[in-house]
Amino acid sequence: MLTDSFGREVTGVRVSLTDRCNFDCVYCHNEGLGDTRGPMAAQDHEMGADDVVRILEVLTEFDVDSVKFTGGEPLLREDLESIVARAPEELSLSMTTNGTFLPGRATALAEAGLERVNISQDALDREVFTKVTGSGAYDAVMDGVDAALDAGLGPVKLNVVVFDETAPYVPEMVDYVARNPGLRLQLIEYMPELTGNPEWGIDIQRVHEWLADRAVEHTQREMHDRARYWVAPEAADDPSPSERDPEASDTDPDEQLGMVEIVDPVENPTFCANCHRVRVTHDGRFTGCLNRTDDFCSMGELTKSEIRAAYRDVVANRVPFYGEYMIETESGEWEINDAYVESPPGSP
Repeated sequence: MLTDSFGREVTGVRVSLTDRCNFDCVYCHNEGLGDTRGPMAAQDHEMGADDVVRILEVLTEFDVDSVKFTGGEPLLREDLESIVARAPEELSLSMTTNGTFLPGRATALAEAGLERVNISQDALDREVFTKVTGSGAYDAVMDGVDAALDAGLGPVKLNVVVFDETAPYVPEMVDYVARNPGLRLQLIEYMPELTGNPEWGIDIQRVHEWLADRAVEHTQREMHDRARYWVAPEAADDPSPSERDPEASDTDPDEQLGMVEIVDPVENPTFCANCHRVRVTHDGRFTGCLNRTDDFCSMGELTKSEIRAAYRDVVANRVPFYGEYMIETESGEWEINDAYVESPPGSP
């Protein structure tokens, strides 16, 4: 397993399979690449299935143990089931999706080896959903949630990007997850540095504080040092906190409280110091950080030797975005670390 110069082992990878999407979400940053979307038909610059499988095979040589497929919308890839089925058995496979195509494919994906899904569902309100996503597919998404649960792709995490449009609907979503075994909720801090419109952001600490009051129990997840809040349905009497292993709860959702996790990377050195993932772009490049577009490592013609070399390079040059690439000034502002830019790790 490779470790970067900050002692962070790389144990997982996010693989973008396409930049195409059937939604037009107002907050989308397309895995940090911005709006690169073109026609909905498959594009020549997308990695082929053989390329993706070859990358996954190389990553297992370095003891990477988990892969999350992303996009764009990964279910626009007609060969997704084949990619999943051909992936090395030692990898734990999950996917982030908007859910609209899951009703027709969830069972086949589970049979191919997909284990879990995250589904973007920003509000249990049709009007707000349509405004945020640019899509009238509310029912299709909810059907996709049911299809994923029926196929055994659980626990199913619902992703909510928290900004001024969706924040009022967070309490309803928390209670919805608490009342539905098999569901989890992931509240994702809005990232203006990738999407613009900083006026849309809210103070994520207020969400932490509200959940701390609402929760029966509070734990921390090792990945990114994420906070997890365990909640009971609002109408129910709060049970006593259990003595369970919080990681084990992911494998036995029917007997657990509802779980709400907060992803809060903005200006958060602790989050970055606990990051153990690199990313693969849809066109076959490694990058060490979602926030950056200046650290791409090309895999060339995607031969195994080129993939190995690029992977070693991206891990060697990987730094925490906040706390190293961006540093906090005495006035509390964050600015690019000129010393790093002029002489990054691994440079001559």
